[in-house]
Amino acid sequence: MKVALVTLGCDKNTVDSERYLAQLIDHGAEQVSDASTAELIIVNTCGFIDAAKRESIDAIVEAGRMKVDGSATAVVAVGCMIERHRDELAGVLPEVDLFLGASEMDQLVPRLREKGLIGDAVTLHPGVRAYAGDSPAVRYLKISEGCDHGCAFCAIPLMRGKHRSFGLDEIVHEAQLLELQGAREVSLVAQDLAHYGRDRRDGVRLPELLEALVKGTSISWFRNLYLYSAGITPRLLEVIAAEPRILRYLDMPMQHASDAVLERMRRPERKHTIREKVARFRDAVPNLAIRTTCIVGFPGETDDDFRQLLDFLEEMQFERVGAFTYSPQEGTRAAQMEDNVPEGVKRDRLEQLTDLQRAITAERYEQRVGMRVNALVERAAASDEPGAAVGRLPWQADDIDGITWLDSAAPAGSFVEVEVTDVVDDYDFSARVISVIDAPAFNSPAPRLASRELPLATIGSFGR
Repeated sequence: MKVALVTLGCDKNTVDSERYLAQLIDHGAEQVSDASTAELIIVNTCGFIDAAKRESIDAIVEAGRMKVDGSATAVVAVGCMIERHRDELAGVLPEVDLFLGASEMDQLVPRLREKGLIGDAVTLHPGVRAYAGDSPAVRYLKISEGCDHGCAFCAIPLMRGKHRSFGLDEIVHEAQLLELQGAREVSLVAQDLAHYGRDRRDGVRLPELLEALVKGTSISWFRNLYLYSAGITPRLLEVIAAEPRILRYLDMPMQHASDAVLERMRRPERKHTIREKVARFRDAVPNLAIRTTCIVGFPGETDDDFRQLLDFLEEMQFERVGAFTYSPQEGTRAAQMEDNVPEGVKRDRLEQLTDLQRAITAERYEQRVGMRVNALVERAAASDEPGAAVGRLPWQADDIDGITWLDSAAPAGSFVEVEVTDVVDDYDFSARVISVIDAPAFNSPAPRLASRELPLATIGSFGR
């Protein structure tokens, strides 16, 4: 059975997709990248906002077309959108042979076996994940599932359930397996990393987890993605400042800067507390890069509210800002509010915010020109691209913060020392390679098959 898997949405979905693939490969399936050659196509959907839902439906329809124009004999739709809208989707998407919500991951193999689409287990290596991302040197490690926050606009708790932290030993063990598969950077992901451990009674929180990951692996870069500022403690900042393998990077969702809007959003902080915390974070961790997220057009957002948001972004000078327009999500508190900001106004505000932040980012990045830092090489540049190789600097998260054009070739997965020479198109850099610091142990990309033999007996003391 040849399998193609389409992953939409966040990095948490990427982790889920890798686990789906590992299960299938362990039962004799072969992963293919070209969906037109696949016999089974799985679409891992996102249901966070309306645009993501539309993208998911389009991907499912395209997969269904492969049953006519390609080799596909079955289409499976999984993930967050299915968790919430299975019944209505089943009525309008007859091309789908199996629907499974995000909470039913363990049912994929049994249900496919019932249909005769896959066979018995062939090789089993628990915890090993088939690679499903864009860069084999960068892997995502989910440390918890679900969310206990009550933000008015967000349906994630309805799709993913209450917050559950995974055990420290389990997480470190999985990181060790990812390292054996070639991971050079591991990005920790969750709905809120800072909430890690609060539901457990072992006293382990995010700082202790980070220290255990550093001690239990040789992975060069650990990146923290998505932390509520309320949970960023002095102890966490101390660990980040003290450990060079933990990148000086925080992805901290703010959502707005008008206190009136923040209150309606049911966000835990207000403008003055965000301002104070950002100052404290930057004092505690020199050269810290902060990324945040904003929503424009939330119900009741006035011109003055929006102006406060723009003024605050100009004051705070975040390195990067992700922004999107509000869309009501069924079952949330905000969906009961009148969506009284016209779509045209939402789009105009989003464009204004984007233009402002583009200028802020370019200015912040100009301050980094001339710095000597390490870069992770991701691939060789194509013939029509500038530079000889493509990499990322410590303040550039995979897929969301731009790239760096390197003037010299180096093997993918290498760490190189570079001098930043220029800002390119506001969001990217160019850099001169000074030296290769650390090349990968093997030249080929991280293995895509879960059946790779792994020396599990050599895994360190944090293994299960």
